[in-house]
Amino acid sequence: MGMIHIDLFATLDLVGQAPGDPEEDPEGFPFGGWQAPLFDETVGRQVGAGMEGMDALLLGRRTYDIFAAFWPNQVDSVDGGIATLFNSIPKYVASRGNPDLDWAGSTRLGPDLVGAVRELRDKHEHVHVIGSLNLVQTLLRERLFDRLDLWLFPIVLGVGKKVFDGGAVPANLELLEPPVTSSKGAVLLRYGLGAGIPGGGDMRREDRGVGSS
Repeated sequence: MGMIHIDLFATLDLVGQAPGDPEEDPEGFPFGGWQAPLFDETVGRQVGAGMEGMDALLLGRRTYDIFAAFWPNQVDSVDGGIATLFNSIPKYVASRGNPDLDWAGSTRLGPDLVGAVRELRDKHEHVHVIGSLNLVQTLLRERLFDRLDLWLFPIVLGVGKKVFDGGAVPANLELLEPPVTSSKGAVLLRYGLGAGIPGGGDMRREDRGVGSS
């Protein structure tokens, strides 16, 4: 069975709206492109490394439109890169409408989104969801993901669509590797979906190291 990866950029107050460009999602949101001043070589290198093995993209309609307008017009160096990868692999689009999907290799998922995403696990090894916050809400609510790569950037916006806005259900996550930090204060947290749901406990127990003499 393949894996569903969610790749997100977010602020410290977990706003994930329009990180890359002022025109990504401008309606009622004045901070489009907030990520750009905080992007450095470490972030770029880790983003590229996180895409290793990717063999399909799963996108919401808005993110698909942004990607389809940009990536087909980009040319990588001779050793390949993100444009080559994105342009060559299948793209699956979650949309309630019937959009024109002109980007080569694009397919609209059917109305049973949850069932369709589960089927993608049987077709691909590493399906990546990038951005696409509305779609992410569904995947979080259904616990239909295997890995969450969450970049946190050292700013607070106070407004905007949030990563867990209305889509979260109780879940345990496991940190897969030590956090990576960038020179500008961004932190990469790579989590895997754990078993079960969070339970309670007593912080006063001696093995917790709190409140003991």
